[in-house]
Amino acid sequence: MTARRLLLVFAGGSIGTAVRLAVGLWMPDAGGFPFATLAVNVLGALLIGILAARLPQTTGLRVFLGTGVLGGFTTYSAFMTGTVALWADAPLLAFVYAAGSLVLGLGAAALGLRLGRPRATHPVAEAAS
Repeated sequence: MTARRLLLVFAGGSIGTAVRLAVGLWMPDAGGFPFATLAVNVLGALLIGILAARLPQTTGLRVFLGTGVLGGFTTYSAFMTGTVALWADAPLLAFVYAAGSLVLGLGAAALGLRLGRPRATHPVAEAAS
């Protein structure tokens, strides 16, 4: 870890955390259901998938955007505390939220990896043009 990479993570994390707070203020929990946390985690998983497919691990941009911005944007701790808080009043809804978050997050990450992969060129399509 170099000082440059640490600064990139710090700067990116500050941006991602601020954006997550803005989303939380824009999309408050309704009836105790953590909609904002679900939204940022699923969107973040999609974007991290795209980023992982597009940028090599060794680039400063991936450290800044992936570890920094998107690492600060997504939030495992809020996911867990939201699940526990929801469990106190609605255990079934808490289970659905936790399971749904995992399924949607995995699906979003897989979709991001697929969308982010460079497209293979097809010889037939090139010959037709």
